[in-house]
Amino acid sequence: MPKEIVDVLLRQHEIAWSLAWYHLESLTTEECLWRPAAKGLHVTVADNGAWRGEWPEHEGYDLGPTSIAWLAWHMGFWWSMAINHGFEDASLDHTTIACPGNADEICIWLQSFHQRWQELVSNLSDDDLRSHERTKWPFQERPFGDVVAWVNIELTKNASELGYARFLYAVRSVV
Repeated sequence: MPKEIVDVLLRQHEIAWSLAWYHLESLTTEECLWRPAAKGLHVTVADNGAWRGEWPEHEGYDLGPTSIAWLAWHMGFWWSMAINHGFEDASLDHTTIACPGNADEICIWLQSFHQRWQELVSNLSDDDLRSHERTKWPFQERPFGDVVAWVNIELTKNASELGYARFLYAVRSVV
């Protein structure tokens, strides 16, 4: 039986991942920890060196721009949540997700999410995508295909944020 919807979503995901990977593959830890402004979401460093993202109380512009470290944590956060809530026991929340404390390990970590997501989604049928059964986060009572499409959009958005932050970092001493 053809899986037309799954195939389209996987192709979209591959394009989004390619955009993200373009900005991730040469990322440095120094870039990650750079803060583009005095105010903005960043990470805290745990005793084991892992990074945990600060949790915003709102999403207003007055939060300031995020650091690349926070963006990397955020990508791992929503991917962890989508996998855990859609395919596992739905036990994770933002307080339980930490990311590695350096750029090389972050790249490996995010690649593992990409690969796992592709595997999980490729095993779904179009009927699975129409079903509400797996939809527990970030939506409820919607087709799981909405979650898969949301992951593609979120990945594309984060890719553009990474790129913009890296452009700012590259010219930080010019201004």
